[in-house]
Amino acid sequence: MAHSHACDHDHDQRGLTGERLSGRLATAQARCEADGQRLTPPRRRVLELLLTAGQPVKAYDLIAAFGDGGAPAKPPTVYRALDFLAKQGFAHRIESLNAYIACGGGRDGHAAAFLICDCCGATREIAPTGAAEIERLAGAQGFSLTGLMVEAHGLCQDCRA
Repeated sequence: MAHSHACDHDHDQRGLTGERLSGRLATAQARCEADGQRLTPPRRRVLELLLTAGQPVKAYDLIAAFGDGGAPAKPPTVYRALDFLAKQGFAHRIESLNAYIACGGGRDGHAAAFLICDCCGATREIAPTGAAEIERLAGAQGFSLTGLMVEAHGLCQDCRA
């Protein structure tokens, strides 16, 4: 599931492991239970793969990695899990990359912005400034937003160096 790096230098592992991974999965489980939802084993596995990757992952890479060395998952299983995770606010779809990334925080429908390195693929989620103004402008046009996501491409600090 590694990103195909266009750069010729090393980057640190960005994904979660150990207690941090277990904590995020437990938080997701508790939030699902509180919301009357189920974090089924396939949904949990896809979320785990996204969290350990720590960067955008294409659906077919998730399908291949799903079985952890065993048989890959069937595509509908992973796509349904991704749909659930996105609707519940645990994941985002990065349109420009046709990939998914674990949500850095917030709930479903929150405004999010992503800084995407065109060299190494490092992706950071930030809270966009001006989101309230965009919501106000949309409302003035009679438009009700269900979500707001901004994707910005450039070079990360490591790749610029």
